[in-house]
Amino acid sequence: MNAAHFLIPGDPDRRTGGTIYDRRMMAGLTAQDWRVELQRLDVTFPAPTAAALAETDAVLTALPDQALTIIDGLALGAMPEVTAVHRDRLRLVGLVHHPLALETGLDEAQRQRLYASEREALRQVRQVIVTSPSTARALIDYDVPPERCVVVLPGTDPAPLATGSNSAELVLLCAASLTPRKGHAVLLRALAQLKDRAWRLRCAGSDAHDPAIAADLWALAATLGLIDRIEWLGELESAALNAAYQQADVFVLPSFHEGYGMVLAEALARGLPMVSTTAGAIPDTVPAAAGLLVAPGDVAALAEALARVIDEPDLRERLAAGARAVRQTLPDWPTVSAQFAEVLETVLAA
Repeated sequence: MNAAHFLIPGDPDRRTGGTIYDRRMMAGLTAQDWRVELQRLDVTFPAPTAAALAETDAVLTALPDQALTIIDGLALGAMPEVTAVHRDRLRLVGLVHHPLALETGLDEAQRQRLYASEREALRQVRQVIVTSPSTARALIDYDVPPERCVVVLPGTDPAPLATGSNSAELVLLCAASLTPRKGHAVLLRALAQLKDRAWRLRCAGSDAHDPAIAADLWALAATLGLIDRIEWLGELESAALNAAYQQADVFVLPSFHEGYGMVLAEALARGLPMVSTTAGAIPDTVPAAAGLLVAPGDVAALAEALARVIDEPDLRERLAAGARAVRQTLPDWPTVSAQFAEVLETVLAA
């Protein structure tokens, strides 16, 4: 029986795209008769304490020789010295959702430090798995040769088409953790220009990842006079999130970067028209027929795109038709899990 060890920082049950992907791949491997073991790393990654690095080193030391070890990129990029110690004894695989240096809110010194750290860490692994062609292209700048980088897209669960809000107010749904990279502040400022339109924004996403940013967003909504037009739903369990998709009229994600954008695929699976940005992998995930994409951080352009989908029902229907066409092409989780297993088998065979 093939065996794989997954090293994931923080709570593996949190509802982020990266951890959902990790969990689904572990479940997929288990369904293919792999023995899968999860090693939970410290929550401080990607800014690990000395104790967190020592603990991770101990975890790797305890693994048997030549163990197949998949390290989530949130931890991998911050531990080049640790991986260097184990690179020859273990079969290390990096699972990169998006480069750490592309996180929003970093100053230049932080960005350069993370870039150098992740570039060195990626040199220590035998194979890199990424979740989009966009991330594969980004890793060229990290000196990852194409033969060591394989794209395995996230899967998407089948879902019924959204029925919409059936309300006089157009319901805009944004599903994203309240962090700077997701661009909520840009969205609020854009919507502040559209107070004369009939809309309601529903924001589904955890406020625990960056409580200070969450508090800033709530304060900004009050300052902009939007407090009565926004619902902050918090992190939703699957059933509640499915209901939010079903009752939405338009899906909005104003991110500054996405390594894939699993919530975008989930919205496409429900046939929702989209408003998002051209950042990272988003144009690969959302075709022009299904969504209006604007430059990340451009408040005026986002306001214009939102005004169009609010004001033009024919446009919404055309975009929804584009989304319904794309939903037929979205890969499912069993298919991508099989692809993931094939990549790991090549590492075992090498």
